[in-house]
Amino acid sequence: MKAVVLAAGEGKRLRPLTYTRPKCMIEIAGKPILWHVLHTLKAGGIKEATIVVKYMKEVIMDYFGDGKGIGMRLDYVTQGDGYGTGAAFLCAEKRVGDTFFGMAGDIISEPSSVKALIKNHEGEATIGLTPVKEPEHYGIAELRGKRITSFEEKPERPKGNLANASMYVFDKSIFRLIREMKKSARGEYEITDAVRRLAGEGEAWGVRLPGYWLDMGMPWHLFEANEHLLERMKPQKGIVENTTVKGKLIMGEGARIFDSYVEGTVYIGKGSEVGPHAFLRGTTSIGDSCSISDSTTIKNSILFNHVNAKHLAYIGDSVIGERTNFGAGTQIANFRFDEKEIGVELSMGRVNTSRRKLGAIIGDGTKFGVLSCVMPGVLIGDGCWIGSGVVVAKNIPRKTKVLVKQNLTMTPMDGANKEQ
Repeated sequence: MKAVVLAAGEGKRLRPLTYTRPKCMIEIAGKPILWHVLHTLKAGGIKEATIVVKYMKEVIMDYFGDGKGIGMRLDYVTQGDGYGTGAAFLCAEKRVGDTFFGMAGDIISEPSSVKALIKNHEGEATIGLTPVKEPEHYGIAELRGKRITSFEEKPERPKGNLANASMYVFDKSIFRLIREMKKSARGEYEITDAVRRLAGEGEAWGVRLPGYWLDMGMPWHLFEANEHLLERMKPQKGIVENTTVKGKLIMGEGARIFDSYVEGTVYIGKGSEVGPHAFLRGTTSIGDSCSISDSTTIKNSILFNHVNAKHLAYIGDSVIGERTNFGAGTQIANFRFDEKEIGVELSMGRVNTSRRKLGAIIGDGTKFGVLSCVMPGVLIGDGCWIGSGVVVAKNIPRKTKVLVKQNLTMTPMDGANKEQ
């Protein structure tokens, strides 16, 4: 069976990280989200996939190529002017056989779920379902036996908690239904409208997925996914010199840590150097070719490639884009004085993260001056300059220079020579 993987979207809610990459190419546990998706499909028995691309498609195509590097056969199709998941699947119609596996390119799941869907496929469509804590934010299905009897998208009063996991097995007849669909209220062709119609006709089947599942809709969801993936990786030592390790250390080729302290589950990418006197805590992922040293603390954070934090910095519960440079003494605050949950200002408005610990989400190529500071829950765009001594207490748009003006008062002290 061939898979169709949807990877055309930008992921606006994950800005500023997606200003410079598609959502599916955000790195967690040292690899892009899409890398983890494809490896899940491969371990579930699928060796061939068509990837539907659009936004910054070259980033995806250049990274994965024809798939030989990950042991799969990959091809690509560009989503046209039509928007939505239904339009995306329709683009791949000529690339699949009579039955195919469909999956969103930003879902973290397990091979057992892929196998369960394939094994239990019946009717025209089989939908992967998973229980969720906030069903009002998902498409919710009702089951009678294995048949889906009703399907509602983000219901105000959910009738259950079994959510559409964006994992499917479709017969090719799904394309006829997609062509017959009308645009949704937000102007998109939604695959869930086809599922709703099939449910009414008794031809939609549901399978409760047996394994882990996470849809990363918000930046802070990356922490949970990073923890899940690192927990399942085996320890791998690189160059470790005079370092205390209390936990698990996973190191890429040429990575080095010396004269430092590790407490938790930590990934260090290839060619990165940590030390001296660095403190790595919690579940932390450090990308390739990073430099962390001289009394810098990294706690429960995700650092992309080429990040420098060399002098007395503190980075807590944060996601840091590529080529970010932290000046001496930079501090990323991650906890409110009143100990309340931290809110983040997104394009849709202010959102409660339900987290009491959250630092900053920082885009690629941002530079921090010495003794700068960032308050909890702040988003900083890519290509910014944060000047020395600046306290960042609100979101900063991309490519913005932020400086603080200082008024100095100079008064001669008693007995000083005024001529001097």
